[in-house]
Amino acid sequence: MNPVGKPGKTGSLMPVEEALARLLQMAEATPILEREYLPLAQVDGRVLAQDLVSTLDLPPWPNSAMDGYALNLADWTGEPMPVSQKVFAGQSPEPLKPGTCARIFTGAPVPAGADCVEMQENAEILADGSVKFIEPMSIGQNIRPQGQETTPGELILPAGTRLGPIEQGLAASLGCAGLTVVRKVRVAVLSTGDELVEPGQALGPGQIYNSNRVLLCSWLQRLGCEVVDAGILPDDLSRTRQRLGELQDVDLILSTGGVSVGEADFLGIALREEGELTLWKLAIKPGKPLTFGHFRNVPVIGLPGNPASTLVTFALLTRPYLLRRQGVQAVEPLKFRVPAGFDWPQAGNRREYLRGRLEQGRATIYRNQSSGVLRSAAWADGLVEVMEGRTLVVGEDVMFIPLSDLLD
Repeated sequence: MNPVGKPGKTGSLMPVEEALARLLQMAEATPILEREYLPLAQVDGRVLAQDLVSTLDLPPWPNSAMDGYALNLADWTGEPMPVSQKVFAGQSPEPLKPGTCARIFTGAPVPAGADCVEMQENAEILADGSVKFIEPMSIGQNIRPQGQETTPGELILPAGTRLGPIEQGLAASLGCAGLTVVRKVRVAVLSTGDELVEPGQALGPGQIYNSNRVLLCSWLQRLGCEVVDAGILPDDLSRTRQRLGELQDVDLILSTGGVSVGEADFLGIALREEGELTLWKLAIKPGKPLTFGHFRNVPVIGLPGNPASTLVTFALLTRPYLLRRQGVQAVEPLKFRVPAGFDWPQAGNRREYLRGRLEQGRATIYRNQSSGVLRSAAWADGLVEVMEGRTLVVGEDVMFIPLSDLLD
């Protein structure tokens, strides 16, 4: 691999995979090491810091998977059987009396001596209360064996797992009242440029509303990050230095727009003077320019300023970086093949991520793919990946990345 921060060839476009690999390498070099123990109800969206290992059999005893009747199959001769007991969930049954069956309900412990449960739909209750079984049965039928799901010492969730409702429920089933998780990543979000105005304020000549700050702050919170809203950096070098100097207690400074080699790119100047700045030109559209650097040892990622470019580069590059710093290994999004519902007659030299959605099983794309059109992403439910140098006709396969996976 080439040294970090230098493209494979001077002036060439860096492949997306190489940029991602370098970002993940740098994330692994600065992992979040602090841990905290939280009640189970508070770990949604957090990253597990220690392996979750089972301390018990689950289920703790054989139990019925059906409402029905428990019996010892060897006792059944084809004749009706008397019912000797009823067993509800939460009860401890008596051993099964030979030659009888037990009325049993879903989740209830199977009485000792029973090796089969027949569902009630296949049983006929006679006038004297005995039960006639009308279908063939087999040993173990409709019984969940002890330890079917977990046994003591078994690894259930490895460290680095992102926790959600299912994982919380699984931990609860093992009796866990809380879990040890990775401390939240602290991310400072800032925008650059005098042309930006926050929503609610009056626009002046040449000004636009700052949409990237809201988009990124909300997205970072969904990722379980602690967000520091650093606002808008003015086009002033001393104030830029001051603002960056106030952000020394964060794990990442995430900026949008304005970092290049221009005279007004004061963030870039500050990074060069008091840290380091690397500019990568990526083979990706939208979002060719990407910055990685440090200001007084705090990592800085600079995203392009156009809204769709911000969205794509955050989704495909920054999001995996943040997850890997927390120890998550599976950081790349879900991607699957679908037929294209559009023609793409002109091949490009960059990989394109088109805002699109699935309609009747085919990927369709928004009519305007400009990097400044955030509306395209609001209309879409995914990104359609068109590889470098490729043309398409309707019906050919493309890769589709659902936004639901990226936003999680």
